[in-house]
Amino acid sequence: MKPTIFSTLLMFLIFGSIASAQDLIMKKNNELIKCKIREIGLDEVKYNLPEYSADVLFAIDKDKIIKIIFENGQEMEFQKEMTNPANYLENKKNIIKIDFLSPLTGNTTFAYERSLHPGRSVEATIGLIGLGVDAGNRNAGGAFAKFGYKYIKDPDFYLRGMRYAHLLKGSYIKPELAIGFYNHDVWIYRDWSSSQYSDKKERESVFSGTVQLVFGKQWIMDNAFAVDFFLGVGYGFSSSNNEYSTYHFGYSVMDESFPLAFSSGLKIGYLFK
Repeated sequence: MKPTIFSTLLMFLIFGSIASAQDLIMKKNNELIKCKIREIGLDEVKYNLPEYSADVLFAIDKDKIIKIIFENGQEMEFQKEMTNPANYLENKKNIIKIDFLSPLTGNTTFAYERSLHPGRSVEATIGLIGLGVDAGNRNAGGAFAKFGYKYIKDPDFYLRGMRYAHLLKGSYIKPELAIGFYNHDVWIYRDWSSSQYSDKKERESVFSGTVQLVFGKQWIMDNAFAVDFFLGVGYGFSSSNNEYSTYHFGYSVMDESFPLAFSSGLKIGYLFK
């Protein structure tokens, strides 16, 4: 049976579309490159452009590419090795910590940190006021809570094969919100000039909070043990009428005329999956 004119035209269209089929490189700046992929290396992708001779080979850095769509429809996505989660599968992503020195200041503080992805984590903290040494004879009781989002520093420059030593290790900056409530004893002076205490004391309820930038560094040992040292500074408020009660167990807040807030600590922790 002889082929019809229609079937002949159809065959020409099919072969023509196959011959003109090309690979497609999608760049991070939204530029598209229609080409023929020749090689995918460790650092770059090499390709030919149809308007140039096949002997002319072009190259593009893999960090500039979102993905490649091959002529057969298959896709290959690219991600910087530094932030590729596949490189950190063995890393434990959760830490339970305790503020090592907090019991000496009248509270016991626990924290939980979880890695979201390379370079980012969240941390929640709860402090039990009164569970510790009552050095100031304040007889305090209450709690405070903190929540922060960590930005872990990455290198200033990138070399092939470079990655975080551990997802949760390194210097960081953490915007943090804190809020607390407690009751404590306030002693009343008999005579301001003599600065002597009377037997009278009052019970005061204090509500406080802060917004801080926390700067710190965390070390991870053997994917099991963490040490986290930090210093925080920001703004705060307190409902206390006692000008000498600037320490609120999880942080310090100056008076209303100078509402700066400060915090510091040394946490140790245990990592788990």
